[in-house]
Amino acid sequence: MSSQGLAQSTDRMRDAGVAPAAVDVFARFYRLLESGATGMIPEADVEPLTDVTHRDDLHVPDDTARDALRRTAVIKLNGGLGTSMGMDRAKSLLTVRDTDPQRPDSGPLTFLDVIVAQVRAARHTTGAPLPLLLMNSFRTQADTLAALTPHDDLPVTGLPLDFLQNREPKLLATDLTPVDWPADPELEWCPPGHGDLYTALHASGALRALLDAGYRYASVSNSDNLGAAPDATMAGWFATSGAPFAAEVARRTPADRKGGHLVVRRSDGRLVLRETAQTPKDDQDAAADISRHRYFNTNNLWLDLEALAAELDRTGGVLELPLIKNTKTVDPTDPSSPEVVQIESAMGAAVEVFDGAVAIEVGRDRFLPVKTTNDLLVLRSDVYDLDDAYRFVARTDAPLVDLDPAHYKTIAAFDARFDDGTPSLCAARSLTVRGDWAFGSGVTVTGDAVLADPGGSARVPDGAVVGPDGVSD
Repeated sequence: MSSQGLAQSTDRMRDAGVAPAAVDVFARFYRLLESGATGMIPEADVEPLTDVTHRDDLHVPDDTARDALRRTAVIKLNGGLGTSMGMDRAKSLLTVRDTDPQRPDSGPLTFLDVIVAQVRAARHTTGAPLPLLLMNSFRTQADTLAALTPHDDLPVTGLPLDFLQNREPKLLATDLTPVDWPADPELEWCPPGHGDLYTALHASGALRALLDAGYRYASVSNSDNLGAAPDATMAGWFATSGAPFAAEVARRTPADRKGGHLVVRRSDGRLVLRETAQTPKDDQDAAADISRHRYFNTNNLWLDLEALAAELDRTGGVLELPLIKNTKTVDPTDPSSPEVVQIESAMGAAVEVFDGAVAIEVGRDRFLPVKTTNDLLVLRSDVYDLDDAYRFVARTDAPLVDLDPAHYKTIAAFDARFDDGTPSLCAARSLTVRGDWAFGSGVTVTGDAVLADPGGSARVPDGAVVGPDGVSD
């Protein structure tokens, strides 16, 4: 039955105009899945990653750094819709700051605005052309390109502003045939994970265009991580290292016990990315031991584009990434809908594909992802300043925010409860909110602040202080 499923799936992809290389990648993963592969990485097969150079210890001459940045492109993964926060358009179009500190009359700043401003600032400082390419999905492309229209100085001659992520069918868990869901045919499809970056770069022609234009390196990161600003020193280090691939890692804290982390494979000494979905149940405690596995994957990567092109040419465009089997329901909002398998891969997993791949430790300033409204509240607050290069600079340690998901999970609900402004969080270690609280203007949060469930709608008054004992004037 699964052989029939592969034929049905690849036919569906070709009929939808999916690139041949992406169909080939899907077929490879499908056969791995069919053979019983799970992509699991047992603890017994790996060693911890240790002795990683820190970015702050790099000594790169200024001219070397500038020269490397002149040959570097910035690639941002921009396919996410922010559906977990109730959004139906590109997550990068979400407001992250109410005002631009350098142009106070210009209106609010979105994630995309900040990315563009970071690129412009780096161009101005270094003289590097620094092209920006977005990997969009079919759902994010139109809105994103429309938002970039006013930035007519952004495009670099001969290079596209974006290229498209591929898509593939969701598979019924019972027989691995492509699912039919007439209620919403769009839900029959899923992205192949961000490991599709390499296939999409190759199939779209963007990789060849970059090489033909003289670009040798790429800095890759998620568009919701505004910490990953262009960095000439990092570019210079990567260029002089001779490595084909580098992954930025950061020290794990108790808050990072879950998630992807780099390990060393015992059999050949290669760096390997182990995601949560690739960790056997019996090994989850060992994987979560931050004293043993010290570094998590930030998903900030550096690519040697010539090395990438050579590997893709060798494999016919099918980069041999490990399989990630993701089991969900066809309608993520309906747990009673049929169970499906989504075949995925992680772009960071390419670390094991390239001989000589390396890791470099970075500070938390290069890892500021926004996955929930908890993260968004901190990034919008006075915990961070925007410097002249539009980098987020922490004024203090970021507090742990835990907002009641029943009332703050979606952007609409979140914004409605902070419509008079974001509270000051600089004096807070944590903020826990239970129940339906709206915040007035000029609110200050201190210490380990707690708002207990009031049993109905309530409001923190203008100018109030929220602390461990709740609200005080």
